[in-house]
Amino acid sequence: MQTKFLTGLLLLSSLLLVSFKHTSVRSTKHSKFNNQPNGTVYLIIDKTDYELSVYDDDGWFATYPVVFGNKVLTDKLMEGDKKTPEGSFKILSKRVHDKWHRMFLLDFPNKESWDKFKQRKAAGIIPANAKIGNGIAIHGTWPNDDIVVDTYTNWTNGCISLRNDDIDELNEILKVGSKVIIRY
Repeated sequence: MQTKFLTGLLLLSSLLLVSFKHTSVRSTKHSKFNNQPNGTVYLIIDKTDYELSVYDDDGWFATYPVVFGNKVLTDKLMEGDKKTPEGSFKILSKRVHDKWHRMFLLDFPNKESWDKFKQRKAAGIIPANAKIGNGIAIHGTWPNDDIVVDTYTNWTNGCISLRNDDIDELNEILKVGSKVIIRY
């Protein structure tokens, strides 16, 4: 009996820790950004920590959990590797998506991406006939499937995925053209 109680208590404690770690905002009130960001808003996505952090002119504003494509979190090499690219990008468009709730399309591949891709081809790191790929975005999850983010289950084809409520909040403060830095 005591073992079941301790196991249940441990599970509850773990769930509470996960829920407190997931979404944190500079504001003490976390209801659709009662405290709006100040000035220019940009994102830093840290693949090793599975976090998307929002910054503004005052510094850190909020952090959300995210997941990616491949379990191997290194930089995208070529089309089809399911890896998330690293570098500096911009949001090209924002729209509702029929499968993944909302989608913010990034400008991948950009000049920085092409330069790395060409260098890797020249060095023989990737095959000469490899393609760079495209269509990298920040998006939500399948309906009622936010658990993939909560359990850090990488499932995309190289995109960054957040819980649907979290991407709704980001949709309110991010603009087309917002800077996105993805790093390992």
